[in-house]
Amino acid sequence: MLDTMTLTKVVGAFCGALLVYLLGGWLGEALYHGGGHGAHEQAYVIDTGEGDDAAEDEAPVDFLTLVQSADAGAGERIFRQCGACHKINEPVNGVGPHLDGVMGREIAAIGDFGYSGALPSGEVWTLENMNAWIQNPSGFASGTSMSYRGLADDEDRADLVAYLISKSPDYTLPSE
Repeated sequence: MLDTMTLTKVVGAFCGALLVYLLGGWLGEALYHGGGHGAHEQAYVIDTGEGDDAAEDEAPVDFLTLVQSADAGAGERIFRQCGACHKINEPVNGVGPHLDGVMGREIAAIGDFGYSGALPSGEVWTLENMNAWIQNPSGFASGTSMSYRGLADDEDRADLVAYLISKSPDYTLPSE
């Protein structure tokens, strides 16, 4: 006979099975989902060699043009990564030298900071030098004690340099 207790057990078993089914689906989705929200993306791309010519034909990025159109506000947000070691609004050294007025300044010119000796002497922080430094510090100055791995994205570097320029009142952008 069908009584209340049997009905409760059947409904409970059904709800429990549904819960296990939904949780299993969510877990499977989290583990094996290829990415994108609603977009159909291929999970694995097989390199056939086609399209490589287009990548080789790309012109190198003109960093001056990127900096001229960069967003210093976005650069300020990116600078938060640097703020753990460098100060910028006051000429006080931290783990790294202060970066107040760094653009146009001679490289390794802060007298009371102990540089590693790997930085080039007699050069100034130009757009090219700063771009190379931020992109790959150890590639720019092999043996540097700065452990930052670098910032790969061109636009992020341009935003960061635009912010550094905004904190360097004596620096003016070169004309093309």
